[in-house]
Amino acid sequence: MTPFGEKMKMLRAEKGFTQQQQADQLGVSKAYISALENGARGKPSAPFVDQICAWLGLIWDDAEELKNLAAISHPKPTIDASRSTADAVRLANLVAASIRSLDAAACVRVIDVIEDELRRAPRS
Repeated sequence: MTPFGEKMKMLRAEKGFTQQQQADQLGVSKAYISALENGARGKPSAPFVDQICAWLGLIWDDAEELKNLAAISHPKPTIDASRSTADAVRLANLVAASIRSLDAAACVRVIDVIEDELRRAPRS
């Protein structure tokens, strides 16, 4: 499941809509909606996310949150560590090799460490 799929599923369920209703309204298949929710499909296009936001009646911060989650929800990201330090290459390979074995709590701890480091890093 992707962050976008998780949020979209939650919002849809809160409104009492089914996947089939969402698919019918957005002109896609139920299988596509299911694949988005379960992380079997890549991140949706920006115009499609706008359609989802309109269909769900999202405005301002809620719509922006869903758009931001879509941007970070590619289930098969590519890490280009070329021209990075040896430790950065090691980190990229370690994450790629072990991501499926990390539970949710471990993922949150790693995310917190990386985000904390990014906040401390000087902006260029």
